[in-house]
Amino acid sequence: MSRLKMHPERHAVSHIGWLRAAVLGTNDGIVSTGSLIVGIAASGAGQSGVLLAGVAALVAGAMSMAAGEYVSVSSQSDTEKADLARETVELAEQPEFEREELAAIYVLRGLDCDLALKVADQLMATDALGTHARDELGISEISTARPLQAALASAVTFSAGAAAPLLVVPLAPPGLLVPLVALVSLICLAVLGSLGAMAGGAPVARSIVRVTFWGASAMALTVCVGRLFGMAV
Repeated sequence: MSRLKMHPERHAVSHIGWLRAAVLGTNDGIVSTGSLIVGIAASGAGQSGVLLAGVAALVAGAMSMAAGEYVSVSSQSDTEKADLARETVELAEQPEFEREELAAIYVLRGLDCDLALKVADQLMATDALGTHARDELGISEISTARPLQAALASAVTFSAGAAAPLLVVPLAPPGLLVPLVALVSLICLAVLGSLGAMAGGAPVARSIVRVTFWGASAMALTVCVGRLFGMAV
């Protein structure tokens, strides 16, 4: 029997772990910081006050994103570890049941019963826990939770995203602060949408429209709130 040759391929899904955190962090940094800046500027606050609020938003947002991502992904990791521990016990105590359970999964995917049992036997003989983790629990190397990686990626990308509208504040003429921050933020969102789409193999135009629409909506709303409360004060 001839040996099968593996053809090296690179799939976009292999980037899904860090790509999701990076896109979320950068998008949140641009939208939240840009919206905060235009909202405060629309209220009539001075340029120094707007800059201070923007810096505070960058620091607080980066820490919040890191902490939130770490807690969230850690919970996922704990759940995965608990499921793997339970599966290890079941494989030791009920190997025949686990064999039939695995074969049943393959039958649902289109194999006949005899072939499904043979596949289950061969895979379990090689790596029983890994096979059940992948095919029964849906846990694979690609989807495995990595809390520190996700937290660091979120903090760094949030800071990078927030820095774009923030850098406009000390450079923009006071009368043009709101439109310039909004324009720079929307351009950055469009670039982010295109890069994220290309990295993930998704349609570029749809991604750009999606991120810029929600960014523009957030900034328009905060401008309205800033002017309303600015007038009230």
